[in-house]
Amino acid sequence: MHRYQILIEYVGTNFIGWQIQPRGQSIQKLIQIKISRLLKEKINLVGSGRTDSGVHAVEQSAHFDCKKKIKNLDKFLQSINFFLNIKLISVTNIRNKSLNFHARFSAKQRIYTYVIFNRISRPSIEKNRGWHIRKKLDLKLMKKGAKKLLGTNDFSTFRSSSCNAKNPIRTIKSIKIKEVKNKIQIQFKSQSFLQQQVRSMVGCLKYLAEKKWDLKKFENVFKSKKKTLCAPPAPAHGLFLEKVIY
Repeated sequence: MHRYQILIEYVGTNFIGWQIQPRGQSIQKLIQIKISRLLKEKINLVGSGRTDSGVHAVEQSAHFDCKKKIKNLDKFLQSINFFLNIKLISVTNIRNKSLNFHARFSAKQRIYTYVIFNRISRPSIEKNRGWHIRKKLDLKLMKKGAKKLLGTNDFSTFRSSSCNAKNPIRTIKSIKIKEVKNKIQIQFKSQSFLQQQVRSMVGCLKYLAEKKWDLKKFENVFKSKKKTLCAPPAPAHGLFLEKVIY
């Protein structure tokens, strides 16, 4: 048996998300079907984690096992992308891995970036690639709020009601916020995240930066562990899975 890791870039706009579900087209299912046909054997594609409907990936990571060794990896990339590119999916790299490697359980850090377009006019070239907010956001307040989220905490406030994680405790290693030409990028780094955690944190940071909340209110909502007090989550189309570190 041979194990391969693939790195995948995709636009999530027209998909129900990464994970295979009973209804709708998922990225995982589409790639799995195409690889199975290409290799002429049924394969099971295992991703580093799920991304919700509308969420994009700069570098999602997944692995699969197959009976025969793939002799020409470059040819494989060219062939698989011939079928996937039309759906705005690209397999950017393929690597031979030992059977000990696991796309999900071997991951040490995951990096997500959330994009906000903070300007009057809606984006055209980057439509559906960020959250458009007209009201000027206070980045200094946003950065102060972000510091409160760092470290190991109970993130129950920010988890989706459908989240099936057994433990709400997570460790946020870093949050970096930068703005270039009215484009705000918020980068989160952690070993793992709860379902909808990043988008919910961004939603609360937005309330803070709009001065709907002060820093004390932001902190009280976080510490409350009550999802009902959380600001509405940021829309999915502004979120990107940036990288999975092993």
